[in-house]
Amino acid sequence: MNDKTEFQHKVALVTGGAMGIGCAVAKLLTQRGAKTLIVDKAEDEGLKIVSEINSYGGSADFFKADVSIIQNCSDAVKKAVELYGRLDIISNNAGIQRYGTVESTTEKEWDEVMNINLKSVFYICKFSIPHLKKTNGSIVNMTSVQAFATQRGVAAYTTSKHALIGLTRSMAIDYAHDRIRVNCVAPGTVDTPMLRFAASLDPDPESVYETCRNMHPLGRIAKAEEVAEVVAFLASDRASFVTGACYIVDGGLLLPLGGEPKTSQE
Repeated sequence: MNDKTEFQHKVALVTGGAMGIGCAVAKLLTQRGAKTLIVDKAEDEGLKIVSEINSYGGSADFFKADVSIIQNCSDAVKKAVELYGRLDIISNNAGIQRYGTVESTTEKEWDEVMNINLKSVFYICKFSIPHLKKTNGSIVNMTSVQAFATQRGVAAYTTSKHALIGLTRSMAIDYAHDRIRVNCVAPGTVDTPMLRFAASLDPDPESVYETCRNMHPLGRIAKAEEVAEVVAFLASDRASFVTGACYIVDGGLLLPLGGEPKTSQE
């Protein structure tokens, strides 16, 4: 199949599509023929991406929405169907990072993370699934390696990402008889605005990047486009027998055992 026509006649809704991994997903799906609605709070960035996509012959529109609000999610799904007449692919990427333990995390911070990272997926899927039933569509959720392991001081974030795997699996089994496939992707460190924000909190941002590179056996930080390729695969007919899965895209980050001794060559 020609990559440029893989998603021809398909319609995608991409949350968090104005920046980072979501942006890379939106670009890739449109490059391969999908009509795509980019949903994000960041209007300037979103409109810029839509203009870029349309300039090379793709088909995209932007819908400004705070996906932590249920009505906004309902409106976004309605907009996609109004614009394109159907819905085939949901790519949930909206997410934020906040730092703190259960003691230091405020209720406001906890709710903010849960509402954006987790409830937005519940909301978008709640309104999308009736349309996906008609097209035997696909959902791909963006979780994290912190759904399998964690760092210190990220209680809310890692909880939300663990929960996303549970939600993915629950939807996968609930809607298998409707031939809706639901999967998720768990990236390691990716060059995104979220990473740049985290690095900016350190007095020496470059040391953060160096630490991240060294944490991954492949010795580097991923590009958002590399993660988008896995999303596109899971959304495509090439993954027609894959559902309830979580694909780890982490450059080997989760492979080493803690306290592993160095070899004589290191």
